[in-house]
Formats: sequence, structure tokens, C-alpha cells
Amino acid sequence: MKGIKAIALALTATTASASLIPHYFKRASSLPAVSVQGNAFFAGGNRFYIRGVDYQPGGSSGAVDPIADQSTCTRDITEFQKLKINTVRIYTVDNSQNHDACMAALAAAGIYLALDVNTPKYSINQDDPAPSYNAEYLQSIFATIDAFQTYTNTLLFFSGNEDINSVATTSAAPYVKAVTRDMKNYINSRKYRAIPVGYSAADVDTLIYQTADFMNCGDDAMARSDFFAYNDYSWCDPSSFSGSTWQAKANYFANFSIPLFLSEYGCVKTTRSFEEVATLYGSQMTPSYSGGLVYEYSKEGTAAPADLYGLVEINGNDVTELTDFGTLATAFSNTPNPTGTGDYRPSGSPAICPGESSGWNVTTNGELPVFPSGAATYLKNGAGTGPGLSGSGSQNSGSTSVAFASGSSVAATATSTSTSTSTSGSKKSAADGRMSDSAPVMACGLVVALSTLLGMALL
Repeated sequence: MKGIKAIALALTATTASASLIPHYFKRASSLPAVSVQGNAFFAGGNRFYIRGVDYQPGGSSGAVDPIADQSTCTRDITEFQKLKINTVRIYTVDNSQNHDACMAALAAAGIYLALDVNTPKYSINQDDPAPSYNAEYLQSIFATIDAFQTYTNTLLFFSGNEDINSVATTSAAPYVKAVTRDMKNYINSRKYRAIPVGYSAADVDTLIYQTADFMNCGDDAMARSDFFAYNDYSWCDPSSFSGSTWQAKANYFANFSIPLFLSEYGCVKTTRSFEEVATLYGSQMTPSYSGGLVYEYSKEGTAAPADLYGLVEINGNDVTELTDFGTLATAFSNTPNPTGTGDYRPSGSPAICPGESSGWNVTTNGELPVFPSGAATYLKNGAGTGPGLSGSGSQNSGSTSVAFASGSSVAATATSTSTSTSTSGSKKSAADGRMSDSAPVMACGLVVALSTLLGMALL
């Protein structure tokens, strides 16, 4: 979700009594965990394609955690079932709240969660990353992992969203990659199942390929992303596989070694026919792509471009299905997944790291920020209670001078064979996480993510 520098932080979580929970919430339901095999996702022995929506009722001005409140998720799961989706992406959750009821309800409806671990106050500051990479920040994202690792329908974690959306912000890339490394090391140290961790990129033509390669390069497997996703706004109806950037990207990523999907798509200029759905789940894309998420579930504004997006309009407990809702449902219904494994590649090689250039300001020679020593206790003892959405924040809690290191999984040891130091520049504040500014994306506007194929029908 785009175009926000700050988000309302107050969250009122109401817990309904068990007697008020619909019967399908009470079923002891679980879905087969999704894992990475080669450049694809698999669940229950079958290839898994993401068909979903980006889901954050309240939008940029007053978002709350939609799965900490049973009445909210009950209301919206009914609509998800009509669309027959199998995934929702949520950009902000409150890691101090309990999510058992809503996660069970999503599982009962056959729906997985793709979760951003950052919040506006606990995230990497793309404009001044060094002070924002610190133990206090890692405690928050580790607490989010703790809160969601028990659910088999936790599909994946995003370590960042559109942190890198200009040449100036490419210097944040090593910090985002370090967060991916730290999350994977934390999951491994805590002996959790291997929940995939990766990055959601801004689709900036001059940066997208370097970003993808950077997140999937290097000798340290723990520092490489388990998947790569990007927010695409190039297919604006009327368009086509060749008329958008889809064909060029499919060609570039033909040998990409990890799963790839669209974390947002569904550009609109006037209307949306969602003709791209047939292409996304067709033979031109599925050898490398594993589906995508339509932006976005709920209409969140009355002024352009926000007023163009939204599958439904929410007024209290009332949900009104908009024109795009039926159009997308029809597009999904008319587009089955490919049979078999969709020509995925069971093995491949990491990418080659992009070199420093006028358009890629990464000067660390493959080194990443050293894991903060104050966070070492979390690897052994767990993160403890998360700060939630009302915490004081962590973006200025670290030092402006951060040591970089090369070596295998330096998060686990905070040591390596060589070190250097990077000094942060300006003190400009920026909220990463769920909605960062990106000129190419905003030109297209906000995007709605929605996908179909409910539960086991997908698997």
C-alpha cells in the first residue's frame, strides 16, 4: 500500500466471547504448511499459486489490525469466500494482540496469510537506515514471528515493502537484506518451521532487476531471500502481456532460482477488466511466477487515485460489493491453475550481485550490517512481548555508525572475517513498512489485491 508517511497507531482490540464466534471459527482447522521447492511454492505435495487480495481496512489514515478483531475478520471472510481466494496480505498487525480466532477462521475458509512484519514505528527508515537498524527494532519483528509461527496458514513473511524506490534509497538495500537474514536466523535458532522470508519491491523500471538480483545473490544462503515479490502497476487496461512490462520481466526472470509473485497488481486508469488474471496463471508466466495479490480489498478514499481502487466499500459492519468485485470474481472463476507443476524449476543458481553504479548506490562489496549485539539474547530466549502499535518506536534507537561484515550468517555470531563501518547521513524520518512513496507506483495509483481459489481447491 502506498503514499503514507505515518499511520494512526491506536488500536482497540475487542475480543468477543466464545459463544459469539460462528461455528466455522471453532473448528480445529489447519492447512498444510507452504514450503519452497526450487522456484515455486508447494503445499500438500502440490504446487501452490497465490490468489489473493491486499487487505488493510482503514487504509493509510487509520489502519488497525484486521485480524485482532473477530467482528472485522468475520465480516470480511464472508466476502473472501465469495471470491474463492486462498491468500490475504496484511501490511500491519499488532504483535501484542492474540490472533487465534481470526487465523483459525481464515484456515477454515482455506486462506493463508502473507504478512509484513514491519509497522510505521518499527521499520527501516529508507532515508536514514543506520539508526533504525537496532536491537529494539529486531525485538519487534521477532515478536511478530513468534506470534504467527504457530499457524500453519502463515504463508510467508515480508521483511520490507518498497524501501528501495529511488536511487537515493538504494543505500538501504543492505539493511533490508540484513533484516531478511536476521529473520531467517531467528526462525532457525528458535527451531520454528521454515516459514519463507522475502521482500516486496517497488516496480521502478530502473531498479527492479538490481533489487531482485541483490536479494538473491551471495554465498550466504541465510542472507538470500526465500522469494521475491514486487508491486506491479504496468498492466493498465487496456493492455496486454507485450503491451505492459510483463513480457520483459518474464524473460528476465526466466532463470530466477526462487519463487516470484506479484505482491500488488491491478492498475486502474478508468476501469478494470482484470484481463491480466488469465495471463498471470497461464503458461507464459507460471514457469517463473506463483500468482499474485490484487490491490486492494476495501476502498479507502474519496479522492483520486484512492477512489479508483477497492473491491468493496465498508461502512461499519456493512460491506457493499463494488463493480470490481464481480469483475475480478469472474476473471478468477474463468482462470483455473495450470495442471501439474506449471513447468517450475526444481533447482537453480543464485543471482550475480549487481555492481555499484550511478543507479545503484550500494558500496558495501557484499557486506551486510553486523547483527546488533543487544539482540543476541532473542536468538536464545525468544523475543518476549511485542510493543504492538502503541510502542514508542525504534527508528532512532540505534547508532549512526554501523559496522558491516562479510561472512556466513553473520547474524548468528555477529562476527566475520572482515569488517567496515558505514556512517548514516541525514536524519530525515520515513516510515517503511506498509506504505512507502514511489513515484512510478503513485502514477498508477493505489492498487487492489485480490485473488481467488479457496482452500484446498488450489492445492
